[in-house]
Amino acid sequence: MSPSPSRGRGVVAAVRGSVVDVRFEAGLPPIRTLLHTGVDGRIAIEVLAQRDAQHVRCIALTSTQGLARGMAVQDTGGPLQAPVGASILSRMFDVFGQPIDRLPAPQHIQWRSVHRAPPPLSQRSTQSMVFETGIKAIDVLLPLETGGKAGLFGGAGVGKTVLLTELIHNMVGHHRGVSIFCGIGERCREGEELYHDMREAGVLQDMVMVFGQMNEPPGARFRVGHAALTMAEYFRDDEHRDVLLLIDNIFRFIQAGSEVSGLMGQMPSRLGYQPTMGTELSGLEERIANTDTGAITSIQAVYVPADDFTDPAAVHTFSHLSASIVLSRKRASEGLYPAVDPLQSNSRMATPGIVGARHYRLAQDIRRTLAQYAELKDIIAMLGLEQLSAADRGVVARARRLERFLTQPFFTTEQFTGIKGRTVSLTDSLDGCERILRDEFRDYPESALYMIGPIAETRGEPAPVAPRPVEESHAAGSHAS
Repeated sequence: MSPSPSRGRGVVAAVRGSVVDVRFEAGLPPIRTLLHTGVDGRIAIEVLAQRDAQHVRCIALTSTQGLARGMAVQDTGGPLQAPVGASILSRMFDVFGQPIDRLPAPQHIQWRSVHRAPPPLSQRSTQSMVFETGIKAIDVLLPLETGGKAGLFGGAGVGKTVLLTELIHNMVGHHRGVSIFCGIGERCREGEELYHDMREAGVLQDMVMVFGQMNEPPGARFRVGHAALTMAEYFRDDEHRDVLLLIDNIFRFIQAGSEVSGLMGQMPSRLGYQPTMGTELSGLEERIANTDTGAITSIQAVYVPADDFTDPAAVHTFSHLSASIVLSRKRASEGLYPAVDPLQSNSRMATPGIVGARHYRLAQDIRRTLAQYAELKDIIAMLGLEQLSAADRGVVARARRLERFLTQPFFTTEQFTGIKGRTVSLTDSLDGCERILRDEFRDYPESALYMIGPIAETRGEPAPVAPRPVEESHAAGSHAS
């Protein structure tokens, strides 16, 4: 005989995979209320719909294995909550705020609902400020916005994780901020590797990691982003610190929402996506904002299905981004790290009114030079560099020196490369690019500009005479080591 329901207690009426219907006799719990059921209340479910006067439909945040009709359900009286406080730093959590780093639970923490409204317009800062990363290629060509969102496009092996790690290192060391890494649909192996990489790089003390792993139910993957944002909002609003929020992968958030929508029986929209995709994504993205007390700056890895940029998931994501950073496998194969492709990447901050006339002009000159070099590559491959005009040879020389100057040794790769990491100020980065464009380093070998910090670290001495075309041709056909 099933237990008789009372207020705050219900019974499982139906189980269909991750969808659970619960019957309550005395009052239904509100939408988004967290319920517990199963043996010892180990199964967590979240109310998503009230079907009638006695039944609610829920989505499971944990596996429903062992759940059966008639089992008791306990109403927690509130929504899913996340831990906040200074003691969560250097720790790794799941969607429920439970530590998964095999260490004791943190002390002196508060619990806050993961469902929070974006900051009102009256509290938002209207100033567009550049978020300086200390990475030359990004600061010069793709300036990030403080309180903005940047998309990071890159496949496996092009340096995406290394770039994220370096951004965290620079955020902790130079901005005195907090970094939060949110893994949505992450592979368990990648999460473990990233945790150890961060610890070895010495950036874990001012960092929080939150994971909704690939093997977890869609309900957990759908909510882990909200849990990470709740932690970020605490450091922004209560401790008045700047926060760097890294999300990998925002497409998997949309994908989890699509799974939840399908399980709940909603009619799918275009290409099978949930009809509420725009609302769900906006509810997450609009909480990432710059306020009077601090800023949450987000860098999000974005997967584009089948490389189709008209896919609804990509279109809705692009509308929220202020910068797009594309990592090129070809540049990575040439050893040009970070492998940022300046011709495919863009930033809305790169305007004269925000970055200034000089910065804008230099960025445009760099793009133009690199674009001209890209057009000349086919001619060089077929006919050789000596067949180009003197003006075109000058463009090639400047472009190749710019490509090498925009490489940079990272702190987080010192143990692998043996090269000490460098953080380069925006002023030094612009000065170096400007001097290269003025041909001040025409007589220096290209290798002298490879993997250095500021231009003052240029290695070697200028050649006593200008290199002959045949030597330039040989240099143009070789890759920096």
